[in-house]
Amino acid sequence: MDGMMQIGVPVLGIVAAAAVTFYAVSFAELREKSFRDLEESEDESGGFQSSLSSRGRRARRKADKQAKN
Repeated sequence: MDGMMQIGVPVLGIVAAAAVTFYAVSFAELREKSFRDLEESEDESGGFQSSLSSRGRRARRKADKQAKN
């Protein structure tokens, strides 16, 4: 039992640190993407439009994808 504790605790600590790092990086990327999308919407329309419907957002994304290809 003592041998398992000597191996298990450090492994558990490494797994916990990896999980915390993964979530921190994921949230940071989501935040950056949100700010990037906000800046793009302000640049394109001259101001932020919070009332844009999801159908309009999808149509704009589709048009942007087609424009890139």
